[in-house]
Amino acid sequence: MKTLVAAALGECVHVAGVMSFLRLAERAGWRTVFLGPAVPPETVIAAAQREQADMVAVSYRLTPDNGERLLAAFAEEADALHEAGVQFAFGGTPPVAERARSLGFFHGVFDGTEPVEEVMAYLRGEAPSGRGEADYPHTLVERIRWKAPYPILRHHYGQATVEETAEGIARIAEAGVLDCVSLGTDQDAQANFFHPERQDPRTRGAGGVPVRSAEDFRALFAATRRGNYPLMRTYTGTDDFFRLAELYVREIHQAWAAVPVFWFNRMDGRGPWALAESIRAHLDLMRWYAERDIPVEVNEPHHWGLRDAPDVIFVVAGYLSAYLARACGVREHVAQFMMNTPPGLGDAMDLAKMLAIVDLVEPLTNDGMRIWRQTRTGLLSYPVDEDEARGHLGASVYLQMALRPHIVHVVAQSEAHHAATADDVIEACRMARRAIANAVAGQPDMTLDPDIAARRAELVAEARVTIKAIRRLGRDVEDPLADPQVLARAVTEGILDAPHLQNNPYARGEIATRIDARGACVAVDPSTGEPLGEEERIASLQTAH
Repeated sequence: MKTLVAAALGECVHVAGVMSFLRLAERAGWRTVFLGPAVPPETVIAAAQREQADMVAVSYRLTPDNGERLLAAFAEEADALHEAGVQFAFGGTPPVAERARSLGFFHGVFDGTEPVEEVMAYLRGEAPSGRGEADYPHTLVERIRWKAPYPILRHHYGQATVEETAEGIARIAEAGVLDCVSLGTDQDAQANFFHPERQDPRTRGAGGVPVRSAEDFRALFAATRRGNYPLMRTYTGTDDFFRLAELYVREIHQAWAAVPVFWFNRMDGRGPWALAESIRAHLDLMRWYAERDIPVEVNEPHHWGLRDAPDVIFVVAGYLSAYLARACGVREHVAQFMMNTPPGLGDAMDLAKMLAIVDLVEPLTNDGMRIWRQTRTGLLSYPVDEDEARGHLGASVYLQMALRPHIVHVVAQSEAHHAATADDVIEACRMARRAIANAVAGQPDMTLDPDIAARRAELVAEARVTIKAIRRLGRDVEDPLADPQVLARAVTEGILDAPHLQNNPYARGEIATRIDARGACVAVDPSTGEPLGEEERIASLQTAH
C-alpha cells in the first residue's frame, strides 16, 4: 500500500480541503498520514522521509504572494525527495494554485474546481488534468467503475436546431460535469426519421433537436469529443426500431438503450403500433441490443407513476422490466428509479417503493445479469420557481443516494419553465454533484427507518399478488411474464391500470388512487375512498366484468 503524507503548509490553518483529499485517497487505496494545520516545510519533509511517503500533498489558502514564496522555499527544500521519485500535490484557492503551477514542481495542482473523478484518477495514478480521449472510459460499465464510489451523471439535452445543440454539447463537455449526454430528439426524429414524406415542417424541433440525417447525429457526437468526453445515448423511437438502433450504434456509439414495454404506441398515442404488437417489437429490440452486448434500460415503471398508478403497480412494472431484460438475454440491465412520481409522494414512502423494487429484482441477477441502478427526480414534481426548483433538485438527489445509484439522471431546475439550456445543464449537474458528495461523505442510512421498512415489506407482498395474477393469465404459456399477449391482457383486463388511462382503447382506466396520510400512493375503492389491497382489487375486476 502506498503512503500519502499531507498537511496545511506554513501559517495556513485551513484543512478542510486536505481532509477531503485524504478521504478520496483512502478510497483509492492509499495509507494516509495527516500532519495537521500550519505545519513548517521542514516538518513535512521529515515526516515524508520517516513514513517513506510515495506522495506528499500540501495546501495553502492565504494570499497568493505569500503562498508563492512559501511554496518556492518548500520546493527547494524538498528537491531531493522530488528527484527520488516522490509525487508532490498541491491544493488551494485558484489564485494560489495558479502560482503553484508556475513553479513547475508539483505533479498535480488542484484549485477546488476539478470534478471528483479527475482527483480520483490522479490518485489512482492515471494521467493528470488535461487528459485526452483515450484516458476516458467509453462504455457505460467502464465509466461506472471508473467513477465509483460516485455515480455517473446523465442529463437530457436537445435544442431547436442541430447547430445550437452541438454548440451546447461542446460547452457541457468542456465543463466536465456530465458523463452522458442523453440526446433529446424531436417527435419527427423518433417517429419519421426514415420517412421525410411524413414529417411536418410546422413541428420541427418540437420537444427536442430535429435530427434528420446520419450526418446530424455524427456532428452531435463529435461535439462530445472534448472536455471529459461524455458518452451519448438517445431515444429508442416509435417506429423503425431496428433501423434507428443500427444508426445510433454506428453514429453516436449508443451507450445504452432505453426500451419501453407498454408505451410509445397507440395506447399512449405516441406510436403507430397496437399494444401486443408493440410489446413484441420492444422485446425483439431488447434481444437485438443484448446480442451486441449493449446495456438496456427498460423505460417502464415511471410511465405508470406519471399516470397516477398506485405504488404497487409502479413496483410490479419495475420487476417486469428486469424480468423481461433477463428473458431477452440482457447482461447489463439499467434499472430506472424515478422519484417523486406521482408528485406529492412523501420521501419515506417514495424511498420504500424503490427499495421494494430492489428487493424483487436483485434475485434476478443470480444467473449472471447485472443490474445498474439509475435514479432521477420526477419531472412533474418540479416547481416553476427556479429557486424552489434548485432546492428540490438537491433534496431529491440526496434522497436518491440512499439507493446507492450507479447513475443519477439529473433533471435541471429549469424544466418546469423551459427546456434546459447548456448553462442550465451545467448548473444542475454541479448542484447534483454537491448533494452526491455530501451523501458519499457519510449519509445516514435512511433504509433503517421503521416506517420505510414496513412499507417496503408491504409493497413486496402486494406486488407478488399482482405478479401472480398476471401469471394466471397465461396458464398454458411457458413463460407468461415474457409473453406479449399475456402482458397485453394484463393491461386490457385491468391488472395493470392507471387513472389517466380512462377512455383508452387498450386499458381500463378504472382504478382510483390517492396519496394517503403516510405519503404513499394507494389504490382506493372509487365509491368509498377506502384503500384496496391487491387481492381485493384484482378480485373486483373479475366480478365487475
